Amino acid sequence: MTTPQDELLPGTRRALLHRIAVAQSEGRAPSLVAAVVRNGETVWTGARSSVDGHAPDANVQYRIGSITKTFTAVLVMRLRDEGLLDLVDPLEKHLPGTGAGEATIAELLAHTGGLAAESPAPWWERTPGSLRPELADVLGERPLLHPVGRRHHYSNPGYSILGALIEELRGAPWEDVLRREVLEPLGLQRTSGQPQAPHAGGWAVHPWADVLLPEPTEDLGRMAPAGQLWSTAGDLARFAAFLAQGDDRVLSAASVVEMRTPAAPAELEDVAAGSAYGLGMQIQYRDGRLLVGHGGSLPGFLASLTIGVADDLAAVVLANCTSGPLVSAVAADLVKIVAGAEPRIPEPWRPLPEVDRSVLELAGQWYWGTAPYALRLSVDGGVSLGPLAGVGRRSRFRANGDGTWTGLDGYFAGELLRAVRRPNGAVDHLDLGSFVFVRQPYDEGASVPGGVDPEGWRGIR
Repeated sequence: MTTPQDELLPGTRRALLHRIAVAQSEGRAPSLVAAVVRNGETVWTGARSSVDGHAPDANVQYRIGSITKTFTAVLVMRLRDEGLLDLVDPLEKHLPGTGAGEATIAELLAHTGGLAAESPAPWWERTPGSLRPELADVLGERPLLHPVGRRHHYSNPGYSILGALIEELRGAPWEDVLRREVLEPLGLQRTSGQPQAPHAGGWAVHPWADVLLPEPTEDLGRMAPAGQLWSTAGDLARFAAFLAQGDDRVLSAASVVEMRTPAAPAELEDVAAGSAYGLGMQIQYRDGRLLVGHGGSLPGFLASLTIGVADDLAAVVLANCTSGPLVSAVAADLVKIVAGAEPRIPEPWRPLPEVDRSVLELAGQWYWGTAPYALRLSVDGGVSLGPLAGVGRRSRFRANGDGTWTGLDGYFAGELLRAVRRPNGAVDHLDLGSFVFVRQPYDEGASVPGGVDPEGWRGIR
């Protein structure tokens, strides 16, 4: 239930309905359901169907394919946060004998473990998982196709391995762990490994005629952690809110941010497309907006969960056809429609409750060589440093509590920033990873490496 101030404007709702109506019609999907989340709450749902009077609602299950991977990644991050593994651990340390043990946990999460994209024949999405009862059946005789860690190569078997890792460390089946640690705490009661009524049937639509063919629904067995789950627009909307904000009952906000931070080297076509991959989450730069989430498909179904973090918006789109509407584009458009029609209203500006004067005196203009930079205080007690204008090296820093700061992002991520003072206590310069920032370009009174020419600045005749 939404309160009046949370509801979208009528024009916005119509634009959203129009977008999914076009997607269902032009994509020739038997049905399509969508939801939009704002400020962590579902503010709109809509659906279209080829059957009069039977449009699905946000409680109808669809198969969500590879969005399952994001759920699996959350479980792995929980293991990391509990200290049961480290992301840089090789798989062999925790799950020996797979033949892919050289890959680290992070590389498996980011699809840089060198593994094949699919399991050996027969086609795993359309055959029973009982044909692949062991990890060796999923990985085949040649698990590695690429050098470990060198390139991003999407791998479904990689997430099968991560599911086995979860089972090894938790001592329980993957789905049981998922239900106990993620689904129940987040209230995702309509997300499950097997379909639960009401659920949509999966269909293939003939490419050259408006006729249908039912798709088989297989239990994926060992491959379940890569794509087994069924869910609803309502449940995925709640999951999207969690992925945007975190929830300490499941995973902290900091760990969720880590998941949606690029972790894999991008292929050239990915660079051109503005896309990247984090730890179980896809990242895309589209229409000037940074979007994170994941897509999914299995025979008979298409799914997309897309979050515009800066806009505090998310969209879910589900369809029951093997190919047809580009659901990731539709979800991105739903975010764009709401962000454009009803832009996020920022919180009121408020002054800091208190300020350290020794930090306040560092605020303002500094020079790196002849390039002007500005240091600003942030509301969280940290600082930021970046060019006064244009592009350049720009980073945020967190306070360490000892008068120094550590870079959080950008070029200076992990680097130490400190104020170097003279014997009388006055600030001489800022030291940032050995770079010196001074108050005036090549300040004669400051300790500038290499010294300053005693004749100073001059012209040329």
